[in-house]
Amino acid sequence: MASQMVGTKKACVVGGTGFVASLLIKLLLEKGYAVNTTVRDPDNQKKIPHLVTLQKLGDLKIFQADLIDERSFDYPFAGCKLVFQVATPVNFASQDPENDMIKPAIQGVLNVLKACAKAKTIKRVVLTSSPAAVSINTLNRTDLVMTERDWTDTEFLSSAKPPTWGYPASKTLAEKTAWRYAEENNIDLVTVIPSLMTGPSLTPDVPSSIELATALISGNDFLVNALKAMQMLSGSISITHVEDVCRAHVFLAEQESASGRYICCAVNSSVPELAKFLHKRNPEFQVPTDFGDCPSKAKLIISSEKLINEGFSFKFGIEEIFDQTVEYLKDKGLLK
Repeated sequence: MASQMVGTKKACVVGGTGFVASLLIKLLLEKGYAVNTTVRDPDNQKKIPHLVTLQKLGDLKIFQADLIDERSFDYPFAGCKLVFQVATPVNFASQDPENDMIKPAIQGVLNVLKACAKAKTIKRVVLTSSPAAVSINTLNRTDLVMTERDWTDTEFLSSAKPPTWGYPASKTLAEKTAWRYAEENNIDLVTVIPSLMTGPSLTPDVPSSIELATALISGNDFLVNALKAMQMLSGSISITHVEDVCRAHVFLAEQESASGRYICCAVNSSVPELAKFLHKRNPEFQVPTDFGDCPSKAKLIISSEKLINEGFSFKFGIEEIFDQTVEYLKDKGLLK
């Protein structure tokens, strides 16, 4: 059983407008937490309507803060026992990943942790990382099992510069920076490493991870190619329901014995395997099944064994993950 943190249950979710953050806020409110969340522009009504709706569930306060300004977190963190750092800069089209993603990601995580150290009340920080910080390597073997002990090879990324290399480099270097600062400043840090997320979203717009996860159904050639590139670079197409990811964040925040990194992945697959499953499951969509030179099997799996051994159990398998996502996209009018 997860043991509750002592005292008032108050948490702050950094970057509240996003796919994971907004559902995480909902789960925390439903568990009786008072929640502060930070957004870059609380006056932008197009970005925050789902957060305003969530205020009906409980004590949710929306603050302005920016990852580049450490002091902007002083008020949102005041009195909080838990901080969830979910926000990260993403710009896959960047011509200058060093300045657009890598430096801001490192500085952002440092600013949040510095503000946590200053706040004094915070018992634990939960940082959302990525398998992009774990599984990218130059090993030619197959059947690899990647665990929390593995780290992406940033020297390979910065020298070979494969497509979208800036994102995995930013996630790896930001997480390593977080661990270094946490150890030096006695911060109780846990990192969650969720695979590609899909499932219904509370956000006004459809999150890019859902669009990527459902590219084989929507027939978006650009995103299908992005999926194939993802498999070639990271070794697998690994997927998890967003609700399980948020449940894992709360579970690890409350579980006193939790420490270190935790991979959160429900399904390990490949583009051809996933296509075969979706073709059979959703015959009404023209899901392609021929992918040329794309390997039919994943090179590796990313293992959630540590998380499961801690006591966590996944609610959603591949059938529910995609059934719920298809329903969500139909409700949005994006699939017929």
